[in-house]
Amino acid sequence: MSKHHSLTPPSRVREEEDEHDLQLNGEDLPSKAAAVHESIREEGEKELSRTVSALLWSAIAAGLSMSFSMLAKGLLHARLPDSDIGFLVESLGYTVGFLVVIMARQQLFTENTVTAVLPVMSQPRFGKFVCLLRLWGVVLIGNLVGVAVSAWAILALPIFSMQTHEAFLSLGEHILENTPMQMFSKGIVAGWMIATMVWLLPSAGSAKIWVILIVTYLVAIGGFTHIIVGSTEVMYLVFSGHASWADYLFRFGLPTLLGNLVGGTFIFALISHAQIRSDSDN
Repeated sequence: MSKHHSLTPPSRVREEEDEHDLQLNGEDLPSKAAAVHESIREEGEKELSRTVSALLWSAIAAGLSMSFSMLAKGLLHARLPDSDIGFLVESLGYTVGFLVVIMARQQLFTENTVTAVLPVMSQPRFGKFVCLLRLWGVVLIGNLVGVAVSAWAILALPIFSMQTHEAFLSLGEHILENTPMQMFSKGIVAGWMIATMVWLLPSAGSAKIWVILIVTYLVAIGGFTHIIVGSTEVMYLVFSGHASWADYLFRFGLPTLLGNLVGGTFIFALISHAQIRSDSDN
């Protein structure tokens, strides 16, 4: 190992190696976009080959971590005035869960709507499609188990004041003001934006935190629906008796999940792959 690497933190070394590999790939591939595509595809191949237990534990950890978004946003909401400025400030809390999950390399379902899909699009085989469905199923279940545990613990444990609990309730109630069609439509935008963030990260280098912060902050202030973050907030309502499981499943869960899949996979990933496929054909 070189003297430079011996004095550099391991995480920074990995970032520098990823950037170096991306630059090298860019020289061999038809475009810089193809280099990004190849980097994400290789990451997706690794995810598809992971064991169920490894995926599940990582996904549960991600679900627990995503509760930080509700915690941070609710804590800020309880202490800020009900105004436009207060809303813009409290929306920064929404970004916390994403920062933790992505920087910790935990399994988040909406990331895998693009990362794990590219290997299947590049080599459309039945076996890979089955692996993709296995990955999606395990990660989604793990994420939802994690957020359910978090939502119950936040409600049941004597940690927060009544004012803060009321702020948590208001977050979930605000989501359920949307109709199922609005959930679906806003979920498409959220899925597209998270997929865009995933696409940007390989070439972001030391600016990764800013990419995550900016994109997820836009999701927050736009009120776009995200299946994992929103599940924490709506499950909190369910556990507190202010909503039913039917509300969670049919008013929020299924429409938002479908919207995230459409935005992240069937729009962003397909278009991005089509661009690279055209480059390769030429």
